[in-house]
Amino acid sequence: MRGISRRRLQEDEEESSFVSMTDLTVSFLFIVMILLAYSASKMATSQTVPKALYDTVVRERDVIAEEKARLDAELKELRLLAEGRRIRIDQLEQKIAELEARLAEKNPLETYMAQVADLRRKVLEGLRAQLKLDFPELQVVVSEQMDALRFKGDGLFDSGRSKLAAGRSDIVRRLATRLNEILPCYTLGRSARWNSTCNSVGAIIEAVQIEGHTDVTGSENANVTLSTERANETFFVMKEREPGLTLHQNMRGQPVMSVAGYGAMRPIVDNATPEGRATNRRIDLRIIMYTPQSSDEIESIRRRLRESVGEVPR
Repeated sequence: MRGISRRRLQEDEEESSFVSMTDLTVSFLFIVMILLAYSASKMATSQTVPKALYDTVVRERDVIAEEKARLDAELKELRLLAEGRRIRIDQLEQKIAELEARLAEKNPLETYMAQVADLRRKVLEGLRAQLKLDFPELQVVVSEQMDALRFKGDGLFDSGRSKLAAGRSDIVRRLATRLNEILPCYTLGRSARWNSTCNSVGAIIEAVQIEGHTDVTGSENANVTLSTERANETFFVMKEREPGLTLHQNMRGQPVMSVAGYGAMRPIVDNATPEGRATNRRIDLRIIMYTPQSSDEIESIRRRLRESVGEVPR
């Protein structure tokens, strides 16, 4: 019996000890739960905002997103536009480079015509220098355009007269002789005497025109008649001295010598003053050069010059 009692007492003690441990565990867990609940409540409080503030932030976010999308689209469009402009700029720069290259290349026709114009200037200046040696007081100049010898009208003709003044026929005769010596190197026909020394450019004269001009004094018809008669008188005296002048021919086989009267229609200065009117009363000996229509015709002109003196075409 004592054995049984001692065993029950031991069991009661063990059961009492287990109950105490269970109570402690439950109490500890309860405390932990309370602490977790407190921590959760603190965290929730710190991480939440009022709904009105939340809605405002969401609206601002949406506005910013829309603005960003708009700016992205605009940026894309600008990039495409910039690329198109860059391509256009490249095309224009290439075109400019091509035009500059073409300008840098010498145009054969332009080069030839520039050489012809310079040759004509030298011929006219040579004529003037020879006449001034023979007649130092002679009023003769090369025109501003470097295409004519200009004789002051009062120096060759008396006022209102169509016949050369006394002693002036010698000037015109000397001009005829000098001209007849020059023309063979620049013309075709039986009198042609071309060579590369006097005409290395290969230029041909189209016409040598004797032009009569007056001032505005008097009627238009009278002035045209007077200027034409003076031009004719000059030509007749020149031809009488050098009959061969009419043998010099141009590319079309026509005599290069010609005559024209313009009256007061082509003044070179204002007629308002006596000096201006005196300048406009004049005889011009104009040299007109043949102008090729293309670069290919230049060689044709030179070939005609060589053939005119019996050279075999190459």
